[in-house]
Amino acid sequence: MPLPRKASRPPRARRPADTETLQRGRRVLAIEIAALDAVASRLDARFERAVDILGACRGKVVVTGIGKSGLICRKVAATLASTGTPAMFLHAAEAVHGDFGIVGKGDVVLAVSYSGEVEEVVRLLPMFKRHDLTVIALTGAPTSTLARAADVVLDASVPEEACPLGLAPTASTTAALALGDALAVALLERNGFGENDFGALHPAGSLGRRLLTVAELMHHGGDVPLVRADTPMAETVLEISEKRLGVTGVVDTHGELIGVVTDGDLRRGLQRDGEVHRLSARDLMTAHPKTIEPNALAARALADMERHSITSLFVLTPGTRQPVGVVHLHDILKAGVA
Repeated sequence: MPLPRKASRPPRARRPADTETLQRGRRVLAIEIAALDAVASRLDARFERAVDILGACRGKVVVTGIGKSGLICRKVAATLASTGTPAMFLHAAEAVHGDFGIVGKGDVVLAVSYSGEVEEVVRLLPMFKRHDLTVIALTGAPTSTLARAADVVLDASVPEEACPLGLAPTASTTAALALGDALAVALLERNGFGENDFGALHPAGSLGRRLLTVAELMHHGGDVPLVRADTPMAETVLEISEKRLGVTGVVDTHGELIGVVTDGDLRRGLQRDGEVHRLSARDLMTAHPKTIEPNALAARALADMERHSITSLFVLTPGTRQPVGVVHLHDILKAGVA
């Protein structure tokens, strides 16, 4: 009788050899990473001065450039504006055909040009000076016309472009974009710009929903279920039923929250004492309930509810035990925060 054949192992998958296309892609990324390292190594007091100037700006930041640099300018201006620094893009070519009218007293100019010699930008320099505007140059040529006319120069020069022809702006535009981000984030932190500020500027979409505050979702005023500690159980049940949140807060004679009564507390009370109707809210309440402040993010409220396996949080005036609202799990989920 022939012996059964030993099962053979499936062949081990071979790692595909790097194609020429993959090698080119990795080369581009390596060049751009090296460019960013070079720019980062040169950051010095000039960057700090630029941040101070932008932070003290009484007007807006006017970001100007043309071509590929102009596209970078648009993104830098948008990032500044969305992180608390008023900013807008000025197309260098359109500026001399009327768009310079957007520039106002107290503005600061951030001019972007890798060569520092592009005609449309250079043509604006006398106009900036005539209006007594401070100019920050972001350029790859620290001795260029733009750099010489600027009050502060940020050196964005790169060792080489990723384009093998050395013609298409690639590493240089990446460097300019990263420097713009560095300015925006440094300003954000300098100005104490926080999550609530960010949420106020981004009210739409999933980002806006994640930045909703408890105050925006909570029930308040007459919609907040509250009873006094000595309230009979029949009235306590009525308050829970009428407000339809499955809970009521319990307050003392000073109006401070001392506990909560939930549907579950009522059921457990019935199991312990058949004559629960003789009890008051104080007898069945859960003392020291979890609470939250109005300016807290709704996402944090959701996390607290999940962590403690509860469905609502009473909202207290900061620094007190005075309830001003209640936020329910359903309110948070309906708002799309999760």
